[in-house]
Amino acid sequence: MGHVPVMLDKALEYLQVHPSGIYVDGTLGGGGHSQAIAKRLNTGHLYAFDRDHAAIERGYERLRPFLDKVSIIHDNFENMSSQLHAFGVDGVDGILLDLGVSSFHFDEAARGFSYRHDAPLDMRMDVSSAFSAYELINTYSMDELTRVFKRYGEEPFARPIAKNIVKAREDAPVKTTEQLVQIIKASLPQKVLKKKGHPAKKVFQAMRIEVNDELETLKNTLKHALDLLNPNGRLVVITFHSLEDRIVKQIFKDASTVDHPKELPTMPQTTPDFNVLHRKVIVPSEREIEENPRSKSAKLRAIERVNKN
Repeated sequence: MGHVPVMLDKALEYLQVHPSGIYVDGTLGGGGHSQAIAKRLNTGHLYAFDRDHAAIERGYERLRPFLDKVSIIHDNFENMSSQLHAFGVDGVDGILLDLGVSSFHFDEAARGFSYRHDAPLDMRMDVSSAFSAYELINTYSMDELTRVFKRYGEEPFARPIAKNIVKAREDAPVKTTEQLVQIIKASLPQKVLKKKGHPAKKVFQAMRIEVNDELETLKNTLKHALDLLNPNGRLVVITFHSLEDRIVKQIFKDASTVDHPKELPTMPQTTPDFNVLHRKVIVPSEREIEENPRSKSAKLRAIERVNKN
């Protein structure tokens, strides 16, 4: 399946791209969102980030007609502030973060992201990183594996899965996704195996998050992104699982709320620096889910800077 940008119309609606604005796509991926933003620019500029070298190469191909107004940066979006400062940019009018794993990662079996293809255990977004899923599975203790599967995958059978992984690697390292899938299946009761959905899904999600330090990176990135916004600038984030969405929801709530100390009976009238742009989380339409099944779990949240301190 080729790359289809998720919730493209809604993302552009909330981003409100101005032809002369400065924008950031923190997750270039297949380039679909970046291309749509670039098409709307005139004298403005887009800075597109990705830590995956393959995504950078694809981005150059897809965005070739727009390279006069697009800068493609091979780096983690966590470093967007320092990278933008190097370009002389201290404020932007909009930032988009699509946190989904690119279709290319799942479709390229050798990357080890998918439990549906047999491949070496890898899962690194940045292939120059020394730590991969292989190291995770073969060096973490039973307690550490249990923690990862439970915390990041919300896997109720984290402990027996971890126990069986440790037992299996006593004979030889667990090297491939198929080996791991078989261990996971052998660790689950029949009533769970008969349920809809792949039995390895939660564990593979947890591994990917741990290997790429996704949640801590997201927390840091959101704070940097909010600081970068100009007045009326907007941050749009598309998440794909509850752990990400909770982080985005909480950080947006904190940014858009003014705390009044309980010990002070009255406070001067103050307004928060940010405003959440919708009351309920935005989800894909039934039509989009039908056309692009990978959008099913997507959730979009958007926030706007009101004041600039």
